[in-house]
Amino acid sequence: MGVSVSVMRKLLVLLGILVIAGTAHAQDGAALYRTYCAICHEGPTADAQAPSREAMKRMTAERVLESLEKGSMRARVAERSRAQRRALAEYVSEKRLAADSGGLIPRSAFCNSTSAPSTNALAGPAWNGWGRGITNTRFQSAEAAEMTADDLSHLRLKWAFGFPGASSAGTQPVVAGGRLYIATAEGEMYVLDARTGCVHWTLEVEASIRSAITLEQRTNGELIAYFGDQAANVYAVDAKVGKVLWKVRVDEHPHAAITAAPQLYNGRLYVPVSSREESQVGDPRYPCCSFRGSIVALDATTGRRIWKTYTVSQTPGPTIKNSIGTQLYGPAGGAVWNTPTVDTKRNVLYVGTGNNFAPPSTEASDSLVAFDLNTGQVRWVHQVTENDIWNGSCRLPNREAAVCPEKDAPDFDFTGSPLLVDIGSGRQLIVVGNKSGVIFGFDPDDRGKIIWQRRVANGGSGGGVFWGSATDGVNIYAANADFLAADPGASGGMNVVELGTGRLVWSVPGAGCANRNPCKPSQAAAVTLIPGVVFSGTMDGRLRAYSTRDGKVLWEYNTAREFTTVNAVKANGGSMSNSGPAIVGGMLYVNSGYSHHGGILPGNVLLAFSKE
Repeated sequence: MGVSVSVMRKLLVLLGILVIAGTAHAQDGAALYRTYCAICHEGPTADAQAPSREAMKRMTAERVLESLEKGSMRARVAERSRAQRRALAEYVSEKRLAADSGGLIPRSAFCNSTSAPSTNALAGPAWNGWGRGITNTRFQSAEAAEMTADDLSHLRLKWAFGFPGASSAGTQPVVAGGRLYIATAEGEMYVLDARTGCVHWTLEVEASIRSAITLEQRTNGELIAYFGDQAANVYAVDAKVGKVLWKVRVDEHPHAAITAAPQLYNGRLYVPVSSREESQVGDPRYPCCSFRGSIVALDATTGRRIWKTYTVSQTPGPTIKNSIGTQLYGPAGGAVWNTPTVDTKRNVLYVGTGNNFAPPSTEASDSLVAFDLNTGQVRWVHQVTENDIWNGSCRLPNREAAVCPEKDAPDFDFTGSPLLVDIGSGRQLIVVGNKSGVIFGFDPDDRGKIIWQRRVANGGSGGGVFWGSATDGVNIYAANADFLAADPGASGGMNVVELGTGRLVWSVPGAGCANRNPCKPSQAAAVTLIPGVVFSGTMDGRLRAYSTRDGKVLWEYNTAREFTTVNAVKANGGSMSNSGPAIVGGMLYVNSGYSHHGGILPGNVLLAFSKE
């Protein structure tokens, strides 16, 4: 039987699309290999313990993918999306992977209704962005929360949602207009029904997503979602259908990343830029270091860059060579791990910065920095830790002073967002803790002068005050991320400090280990506050609700277990870190499962609780 000309044309078009898609996939894999893998697998820099390129060609793509996702290479590619890992596996093996059913959401998990989000989704109760507003207080009012301390005894799990193929759960839950917006380290964004957990739509992007999603309701009723990925791309997406409106890369450094939510104000998107470069420095062949943290202002409508300001003003250049002759560079670092805070009164943007990656040290590392909203000019800098030059090589027994000058460099980043608060009599305060375990109160009217400081934890590279605190305008609530390997039961805890004076109001220790194994009660995750209650999760999967009056634990839930999910994906909870709960309309949403940065229990579940 013959084939018509029209059918033949369609077949040729389809074949062309498949060829183009396959070529693009191979090109993606080649670029990833050159950027992240070649230094260890080929040429004069090859690691004797790493398989050569020729050896990898003899492997199946499935075997390479298994190594990337579950084996020896897992930590190296933790920030790469599933699509990137698959492209890399196919490129190095020169073979195609079978269909990946593990990454699919079953059709039955999608919502039956196709109704659009509300044209005034942000007018009602919502949790938008990282800190629920431009001042990052992480406080939800009683009216918006529809939850009080008295309701906790009636709190029950309503549904669970599993993230396919993930070893860490999603980003900070964002809730508005009856929908929940969340993304994953697998590079996927999900929009769910906030009441039932059914799926409205999904979107896969270039790289892993760690930033919360920031929503904008435009005057024409359009709802736009903004976020960044671990390849330093920023996206604007139509929140109704998941269509990408624009995509812009804000930094060309190969290790640049966006780990915090962009902040939206007055038509501009303020994007914090961080990096994974400091973790690459364990390899003496790596030319440490050339990344500089920055803030980038974009036009929210078009993605056009308005300004970009680096936290390290000097352009990195050659410094010295290490013991094997690798050329080193500096200065570098000053990554911005946190969502910016907007001060409308002073027309200023505040961020906390991280340590330097390489010498020489600079004045804006481990600092609170104020940027002019319009121009990006640095208004002032207040540095709290000088000469903090830290990178992955500082942990090595054969540390080189050329790369890490001080083996005991503290690594005291500001990882959580600054909080801008009113403290009465027309005065305001910028309050933020860092990994040193100290909370600082800065004066925004006196170039960030420290008004008070209060130690609430011993601090350390993975401890202190980590991903974020909360305030009700009277006190600041900060969890303790310290972990003592020699005495795990002494880790964690919750602290409350009075804003006006810096006085410690109360402090309660972690709950200890009892018979739990594994046990890691440190509390690195951001905390969330409603009137009378502060919520905090632990690295071993406990979610606790503390009384704001005296620190008494009012409610506790063990998330480190398996769950039956509404989307029929196998899921379990685990370590709780980075994001905190979102509480909206009588429901509490929280992630469980975290496999990096101190997480001991991988997991892939979003939990939704309601009052029963």
